[in-house]
Amino acid sequence: MIQTPQSSSLNPHPSILTPQPCFPYLVHFSDHSILPLMSSEKQKIGLWTGTSLVVGNMVASGIFMLPATLASYGSLSLLAWLLSGVGAISLALVYAWLSRIMPLARGGPYAYVRDSLGHFAGFQVAWIYWISIWCTNAALAIACTSYLTTFFPVLGNSTLAAALTCLGMIWFLTWLNTTGIRNAGRMQLITTILKIIPLLMIGIGGLFYIQASHFSDFNRSETSVLSAILTTTTLTFFAFTGLECATIPSREMDQPEKNIPKATVYGTSIGTIIYVLITLTVMGILPPEILVQSNAPLADAANEVWGGWARYLVGAGAVISTFGGLNGWILMQGQIPAAAAADQLLPHIFARENKSKTPVFSLVGSSILVSALIFMNYQKSLASAYEFAILLSTLAILIPYLFSVIAFLIRGRAPGVMNWKPIHLIVAALAFLFSVIAVIGSGSDIVYWGFLLLIAGLPVYAWMKASNQ
Repeated sequence: MIQTPQSSSLNPHPSILTPQPCFPYLVHFSDHSILPLMSSEKQKIGLWTGTSLVVGNMVASGIFMLPATLASYGSLSLLAWLLSGVGAISLALVYAWLSRIMPLARGGPYAYVRDSLGHFAGFQVAWIYWISIWCTNAALAIACTSYLTTFFPVLGNSTLAAALTCLGMIWFLTWLNTTGIRNAGRMQLITTILKIIPLLMIGIGGLFYIQASHFSDFNRSETSVLSAILTTTTLTFFAFTGLECATIPSREMDQPEKNIPKATVYGTSIGTIIYVLITLTVMGILPPEILVQSNAPLADAANEVWGGWARYLVGAGAVISTFGGLNGWILMQGQIPAAAAADQLLPHIFARENKSKTPVFSLVGSSILVSALIFMNYQKSLASAYEFAILLSTLAILIPYLFSVIAFLIRGRAPGVMNWKPIHLIVAALAFLFSVIAVIGSGSDIVYWGFLLLIAGLPVYAWMKASNQ
């Protein structure tokens, strides 16, 4: 039976998107699902493209620098990877279960929270998640340009040239995403495969060159073992942000009720294996006192084993990695505000789509904000600009994670929704605990700025609420 729900700022069924011109026909099958009648199968993305979206967004710039950061703590950092991997997979399972409950809830974390906790909580998640995305995109563009200095040294000497290179990448990928999600998905699949090749070369080939003596110091820091593990777990946990990406373009996913959970868990598991393998190999190849001082630990490890050609190969892998991550996150920056606008929580123009079914204004508007952030910091060194952008985004993405766990506890235990078992509660508790640990490990300054960014959205919500009454 075809039904058209009445447009209202207070939708009695929050799981159903309020119909807008860009979503003209909906089939209402149950209280928990909607299907577009006029979707284009050519624009659908499948399981492995969805998995590559998760892997591509997770495995970006962090893995190329973290081994050097973790070397100062000793071999206990390998334990931190495993602990944060457990936390990340717990979150991935929570998102997988949420995607089964609401397979076509566009917007991922935003949609899950809105459906479970109401429009105000949903708006807060959409707002802070959107901020996190465009700040992350600025950081990724800067990181990619930084790695390009291996091949074009002028980018390290001219801040203007570096800024223009960042903008060129951002707007090329913005244009690519406006041509349709399938094209963006293909780019993500290609860059994910290309980035994994050099990573596997070091991660697997380098295993034969590991020296056990490099792991003799379990705790090289001046703090207790517990404190060091907490700090390194927080550091490594940040590398897993992006695990939820397959849930966001849900309506563009082929068989979302099957492919979203699989893509989320597969992608997070692949990322965990890559992180542990790379860190183990690099720490085993380079002595800790040298690794701590390295600006390009993976390239230095490759150079140590195979020579100069390997350094350039890994440098190219780093460029591809960050470029692919930037492509995936630009795709995300259009989906979140479009989903919120469809629920009348952001101006309707954010939900307007072009002929390729892409929320073009959301993409372009977000890229303008990314460009502004880069220009605000272009006179800084690449390293300083990267640090500013990444610190601004790390805490912001943890808030949606915490809200999503609560949303799952509310929706998952509802009668008739899913076969609730104790394991669901245990996994959700682990996911919540790790998110809280990451917030604590972020430091007071980050929490301060995160709070300011969160409340900055309140006037926007009040304006939209008043406009819809």
